[in-house]
Amino acid sequence: MTDELLYVYTVLRTATPPSPPLALDARARLGTGLELVEHQGLVAVVEPVDPAHFDEQPLRAHLEDLDWLAGVARAHHEVVARIGRLATTVPCRLATICRGRQGVRRMLAEAREPVGEALDRVANAEEWGVKLYAQPAPADPPPPDPRASASAGAPSGRDYLRRRLSDRRAQADRTGEAQRAAEALHERLTLQASGAVLHPPQQQQLSRAPGQNVLNAAYLVPTANRQAFLDSVPAADDLPAGVRVQVTGPWVPYSFTHTTAAPAQSS
Repeated sequence: MTDELLYVYTVLRTATPPSPPLALDARARLGTGLELVEHQGLVAVVEPVDPAHFDEQPLRAHLEDLDWLAGVARAHHEVVARIGRLATTVPCRLATICRGRQGVRRMLAEAREPVGEALDRVANAEEWGVKLYAQPAPADPPPPDPRASASAGAPSGRDYLRRRLSDRRAQADRTGEAQRAAEALHERLTLQASGAVLHPPQQQQLSRAPGQNVLNAAYLVPTANRQAFLDSVPAADDLPAGVRVQVTGPWVPYSFTHTTAAPAQSS
């Protein structure tokens, strides 16, 4: 008989699973309900899933379907977040699938050392995200109507171009000031964290947030130092004009657990 497919959400130490284990949730997330598989001091949170969707070939096709993938990502992050509130955990990458419990145990054996190091690194800590934006300059007025320009007091096309150039210089100055503020803020927050990761700035088309993203960082913050970290984030009035800060968290420290490089399909 073919081994069932198990979706692997996250890994934690056997000594610290949620108690009682299956009280973490017996409801189906992506399959028939959450279970635990233990091996060599680690425990994986898994769920049996339908091969029609998660076997190698259909999964490859599904990964091109952004709506389907978004639904899997929501379920994945919900489970990981709930486990993370109960114990230190290392999330697996999205759509990590093993064939049967023996496949999960092989994955745990292969990942035992890096997962152990990651669990030590993120113990008693949480991830916070901080983004800094340079707000867009006020919208330019429409160009002058050539017919109106001839009337007394109407701005000329030259005046309009001069104003446009001035606005561009002002926006460049604002962006430069925001970048300097981002560097200073990152340095300050790093002092309050046990780890920091600079992600590439988000494109506005993806983030849909107003302004230019000049800082997109994640910080690993000891839970005991949470308030000191948050106090290091400047209030809106303390930022340069046209600069906005956004803080999110606390999260399970995804950015600091890059260890579970298991293939999407593990036999």
